[in-house]
Order: sequence, then structure tokens, then C-alpha cells
Amino acid sequence: MFRGTGTALITPFRDGAVDFEALTGLLNFQIENGVNALIVLGTTGEAATMTGEERDAVITHALKVVDGRVPVIIGTGTNNTATTIALSRRAEELGANGVLVVTPFYNKPNQEGLYQHFRAVAESISIPVVLYNVPGRTGVNLLPETVLRLAADVPNIVAVKEASGNQFQCDTLIRQLQVVRPDFRVFSGNDDQAFHLVCAGGDGVISVLSNVVPAQTAALMNATLQGNLAEARKLHLQLLPLMKDLFHESNPIPVKYAASLLGLCANELRLPLVPASLGTKELVHADLLELGVVEDEE
Repeated sequence: MFRGTGTALITPFRDGAVDFEALTGLLNFQIENGVNALIVLGTTGEAATMTGEERDAVITHALKVVDGRVPVIIGTGTNNTATTIALSRRAEELGANGVLVVTPFYNKPNQEGLYQHFRAVAESISIPVVLYNVPGRTGVNLLPETVLRLAADVPNIVAVKEASGNQFQCDTLIRQLQVVRPDFRVFSGNDDQAFHLVCAGGDGVISVLSNVVPAQTAALMNATLQGNLAEARKLHLQLLPLMKDLFHESNPIPVKYAASLLGLCANELRLPLVPASLGTKELVHADLLELGVVEDEE
């Protein structure tokens, strides 16, 4: 499993269909700017709105373009264990290097249900599994004791993307993993907490930010992991406004707009998501302008 920056990649659309030409460009843009892994068909990739045929085509295309240069991890989580198993097996069949599995949403399982769900999924495949905890979207919090239990019991569960927003919870998990399973990776699922999580002993970020500023995000994570905290702090504070404004509306609404400003893809989403409001556009454009990655339109 990687350390550093994994990009939770947007899926480019044009006229209602996946834009494979833009997807090729996005994948190469990420790798050429130093990211360490690509997470395809996650929340940021609008996977919930895609058909099975589209999923297969995107996975196949991504693996072909990437060609082993970095790991490609596929989002396969749903709120149905059997469906998640089927999607995970399919990702493995197509050659994925791992899967990212979000906590089941809407059902609101208890901790035992979460344990049994993740164990069943992981035991159905042989490739690595990354747990994904994002209670703000799913309505359920994967607690440290459940992660620790899974880490101890299921060898191919190798990491967690922690997006609870609770730094104490993240720190507690990292502390306890040092005893239970030191090789287990903890990634921040929130760009604005990645610096802090790595300083506490975490392993990097699965990032929305890096869709549009991959070189800067990778530099931030590399500096933090290498203990160059003065440089890391400087980069963290420089990027902080954009980190915040990329969540001014539901992800991936703002980041799709930001990517369109950079010419990476069209500003097109699938319902029920709609393009960014004027207020979000103004904030994101100002942030990119301040960072020097777009030019003033005037």
C-alpha cells in the first residue's frame, strides 16, 4: 500500500457520457505531478451514478493508461454487502491493485455489523482493502476498536481512510495500531487534516485537493512524512483556503468546477448533483488565482 498522496479522482463527463479522452489526461496529469496512488470510482468520482458497464470501462481504461506506474484503487463500497462483494470481485478480475470500501450508508449498522460487512468483503477477494470512514455522508462512525479488530483479524485489510473529522479519534487509532499492527496505514480523508494526521504518525492523504494541485499536495505530504515541518506547515497554510472552498458545496461540485478552470474536463456532473453556484465559483477561482495556477480573466 502507498504512502503519501492518493488522489480521489473525479470522473469527467461530456454530454452525459464518460469523457475518456479527458480521463486519460487527468490520469497522466496526476502521475506526472507526483501522486503516489489513484483512487478511481469513489465519492469524488460520482460512482453512485454510474452503470456497471461504465464502471468496467472506466476501470479498464484507468489501468491501461496508468500501466503500473502507481497503484490504482477502486471504490467498491455500497450499502449492500452482497453488491459490495460483487463489485470488489469485479475490480480484482479487471486488475485493480486494491479496493476502497466505504461504511454502508443509510442502513446505519452497529459496530458488529460493520465488522462483519468488512470482513465478508475482504475475505471474498485477495487484493488489499482500504476501509473508508466518512460519517458525515454515511450516518455511521467506524470506531477505532472496530478498525483494530479488523486489522488484527483480516490480513488483506491494510489501511483506513479516516474522514470522521475527529482528530482525537484518528490519533487514538494510530496510537493503538502501533501495538496491534504497525504496518497498517492510516490516511486522512480530509485535506485540511492531512498535515496534522501525518504529524501524529499517519501515512498520507486520499485527497480531493490533488485533483487540481497534485504537485503541491504531493509536496505537502512528502515534506510532512520526511519531517520537514517548516516547509510542510508553509504549504499547508498556503493551500488551506482552497482545501476549505473545495467543500463549500457537496464534493465533487467545487472540484469539478476547479478542474474545468484548468482545462482538465468539462464542468459537468450527474444529477442529483448540479454545477457550482456563483458564490462557490468565485471562491474557488480566487483561491486558484492566489496559488498562481490560473490567470486572471481580466
